[in-house]
Amino acid sequence: MSCKLDHSLEDVTKKLEEQKTFLPVGLYTKCMNFLSQSPSQLQLNELFHLLKKYDLASDDEKLVRNGKLTELV
Repeated sequence: MSCKLDHSLEDVTKKLEEQKTFLPVGLYTKCMNFLSQSPSQLQLNELFHLLKKYDLASDDEKLVRNGKLTELV
């Protein structure tokens, strides 16, 4: 899932806010805390892609993404 575009902290935060209602509450909070700790560009990009179109993902896909998000943050 590599992307040539670097996502800013602002972009990732905005994406997180967009997906807030679809994420488990605890995971949303962990992501917000993670973003406040100056993550690397690589981590920002990974988080953005895990959040991208999260609302459209199947339940199985959300479980996979939740696991990856938990590992990341």
